[in-house]
Amino acid sequence: MYRFLLSRQWVILTLLGLVLIPAMVKLGFWQLHRHEHRVAQNQLIARSLQAKPVPVTELTSPGRALPRGDMWRTVTATGTYDAAHEVVVRQRTAADESTIGYYVLTPLDLGHGRTVLVNRGWIAAGGDLTKFPDVPAAPRGTVTVTGRMMADETTEGSGIKDRQGLPDRQVMLINSAQQAKLLHRPVLAGYIEQTAPKTPHHTPELVPDPDHDSIGPHMAYAVQWWLFAAAVPVGWVVLVRRERRDLAAAAAAEPGTTATEPDAADADPADTADAPPADAPPVDAPVARTAATPE
Repeated sequence: MYRFLLSRQWVILTLLGLVLIPAMVKLGFWQLHRHEHRVAQNQLIARSLQAKPVPVTELTSPGRALPRGDMWRTVTATGTYDAAHEVVVRQRTAADESTIGYYVLTPLDLGHGRTVLVNRGWIAAGGDLTKFPDVPAAPRGTVTVTGRMMADETTEGSGIKDRQGLPDRQVMLINSAQQAKLLHRPVLAGYIEQTAPKTPHHTPELVPDPDHDSIGPHMAYAVQWWLFAAAVPVGWVVLVRRERRDLAAAAAAEPGTTATEPDAADADPADTADAPPADAPPVDAPVARTAATPE
């Protein structure tokens, strides 16, 4: 009845289904973990933004990786900008998330040999990408900066390739270790993403707060993958039943018997009424005549 399942076509189809089911289940859990990560990150960002500001030196020091729990914490730093060693970070988007330009990264000298990097905001790229852009001047004198504490960017963490041979004072990543080599002095790990003081419109555009309300489509994707996994065995059963039905219909349509003479019991009485007896001579048989013998 189901011997067709042993055919090459059905064996391959069945094995493919057996491979797809666990793969789809795994993809569903992968999306679920991404959803959970996003929810946890949103909660961390919300707590960090609501936390009381602390001096930047309480959270970081040179060569110390910023703990994840300190990300997005509001910090303050007081010092003087070192505009001579200011750099721009290439291929960064504005608040509209579509316009490409630069981040302005300026070292802030805190005194006592300590320096922290400050992302002062975004500027447009301009026409010539091979030259240092026209950057609004950093405030002179002693300033107090407030902003979000961010971890050093790496290629592995950001997906941004750290290209070499860039124009002078242009970089791809915000990384304190790289800037420490250029400055020839220790730099606090991570950097400050400035949020205050608010600057006039002709100075760098401050980076907006990170989105911590949206949870993304990951949970919906997880449910979809699990539905696909459940649909595989259901679809397999439907195809098997359809194949069995088609084979049975094809077998019934094939001529499998030959025509036979009807039995006497089933013969029509009208057809047998005029039939001659079984021992009667054939109709066309000649009648034997006895010739008279002359005397």
